[in-house]
Amino acid sequence: MRLAHAIIRTAPVAALAVAVAAVALALASFADARADEHDAAIEIASAEVASEFPEGMRFSVSASGASDIAEIAVRIRVGEQTRGVYEYFEFDAAPTVDADLFWRTNSRGRYIPPGTIITYTFEITDADGGRLDTEPAEFIYYDARFDWEEVEEGPIAVAYHGPVQRRAEIVLEAIIDTLDLMGPLLGADTTVPIRVTMYNNVKEMLEALPPGSTTIRRELITEGQAFTDIGTLLVLGGGRGASGTASHEVTHILTHRAGDGVARSVPAWLDEGLAEFGNVSPSFSYDIALEFALGTDRLLPITSMPILPGDPEDVIIFYGQASSLIEYMIRGYGPGAMRDLMAALKANTPVDDAIQEIYGVSRIELENLWRDALGAPAYVAPDRDSAKPTPIARAAIQLYSLTPQAGSESVGSLATPTPEPTATAEPTALPTPPPTEPPGSDSPPPEVAKSEGGEDADSGADEPAASGCGAPESGSARLTDLASPLTPLTLLALAGIRLRRRGN
Repeated sequence: MRLAHAIIRTAPVAALAVAVAAVALALASFADARADEHDAAIEIASAEVASEFPEGMRFSVSASGASDIAEIAVRIRVGEQTRGVYEYFEFDAAPTVDADLFWRTNSRGRYIPPGTIITYTFEITDADGGRLDTEPAEFIYYDARFDWEEVEEGPIAVAYHGPVQRRAEIVLEAIIDTLDLMGPLLGADTTVPIRVTMYNNVKEMLEALPPGSTTIRRELITEGQAFTDIGTLLVLGGGRGASGTASHEVTHILTHRAGDGVARSVPAWLDEGLAEFGNVSPSFSYDIALEFALGTDRLLPITSMPILPGDPEDVIIFYGQASSLIEYMIRGYGPGAMRDLMAALKANTPVDDAIQEIYGVSRIELENLWRDALGAPAYVAPDRDSAKPTPIARAAIQLYSLTPQAGSESVGSLATPTPEPTATAEPTALPTPPPTEPPGSDSPPPEVAKSEGGEDADSGADEPAASGCGAPESGSARLTDLASPLTPLTLLALAGIRLRRRGN
C-alpha cells in the first residue's frame, strides 16, 4: 500500500514537470520567433570603414527598421589584442538613419600603427527592443597618404608603395627565414598573421611613427619598430639593412608571443639578445662593441638592467653583450632550455626562479659563467643593505593653538608656558644710533639672497619619448633599433666592418 501510495503521489509531479517543460519550450520558441522577427525588421543598407591615417578611421552605417533605430554601436579589436573598445554613434532616432563615427588614433595613448588588422562588428537596436549583431569583419588600417600593394607568404604580408616590389620581397624572405629559425627555438606560434608596412624614406617613416619627442625625431632615425602586442611591424626599406631590421624586429614579436605573461614581460637583455641572435642578415657587428667593452673594462651588469641604458655607446655595448650571452645560453645548454625558459615566463614564473629551475644556477651566476668564458671579471652585485639610508629620528609633534602666544608673532604651541605678567618699566632714553655709511660706500644694504638659477632654472619640460623596440618603460628617452649620430665607438665599429669586408 505504501508503494502504491508513493506511485500515486509521484505521478502528478511527473505530469506537471512535462507540462511545464512543454510550456517553457513554447515560450522559448515564441521568444526566438519574436527575436528573429525583430532582427529581420532591422536591415543594413551599407556599412563601411575608411582610413584617414594618421588622424583616425571613419565608420559609416546606413540602417533601417520597422520602428525607429535607437542605438548603433561598433565593437573594435586592434590586431592581436584580446580586449576591444566599444563606441556609440551619434544620430537622431528615425526609421532610417545614416550615421558616422570618427575614431581618433592621433594621440600617444590611442595610436595604432599603419597596416594593423582591425576587427569590428556593428550592434544595432530599435525602439521595440529588436537587435541586430553583424558578423565580425576585418579592415586593414593603411596609411591613407599612399596607394598600397602587398606581397605575402603564409602568415606574413608586406605592404609597399611605389616601384619597390623586389625590395618588399627581400624583406618578406628574411622574415620567413626568421620564423623558420626562431619559431621552434622559442616555442612561438608562427601561424598568427604579422603585418609589415615598408616605407621608402625617412620622411615617410617619421610621419608614421607614434607621436613623441621632437628632439628624438630630429636626432635619431628609426629603421624599424615592432608593436609586439598588436602584431604589426614598420620597416624603413630605403637602406641595405632593411632585411636585417625586419628580421630583428619580427623576432621581438615572436619573443613576446612566446614569453610574455599576464603579470610580467620578457626582460630587456633576453628580448634584445634573442632579437639579434635571430637576425638572419645582421648589418652591424656587435662583436666589435663587445671587444671594445672588454678592452676598456666597460661591461654592463646586463642581467640586472631592467631597461636599455640611455647613453648611445652603452646601447651598442648592451646589444653586443645581450647577443653574446644568448648565444652562450643556446649553445651551452641547448635550444630546449631556451624554449622551456620562455614557457616558464609565459606562465608568469619570475625570471630568477625560471633560470634557477631550468639552468641550475642563479641569474647572476649565469652571467658570470658567460663572463668567465670571455675571460672577463665576474660581476659582484652591490650589497643592498649597505645602500639603505641612515635612519633619522622623527621630530616630536605638539598641539598648536590659534591664539598667538605672548612675545611671539606666530602661532605658538599649547605646550609653551604662559609668561607671568611683569611690572611696566619706566621709559628710558634710546641709545644714539651708529653713523650711517656715506653715499658711495662699498658696503651694500642687507637684502634677501636670490637663487643663482633665477626664474628660468626649472622652466624646461621633458617631452615623451618614442615607444617600440627598446623603448623606455616610463618617461626616459632612450634609443630604439635605430641609427644615431656617429659616436666614437660607432666610428670604430664601422671601420672594423669595412676592414672585414675588404678582407673578404
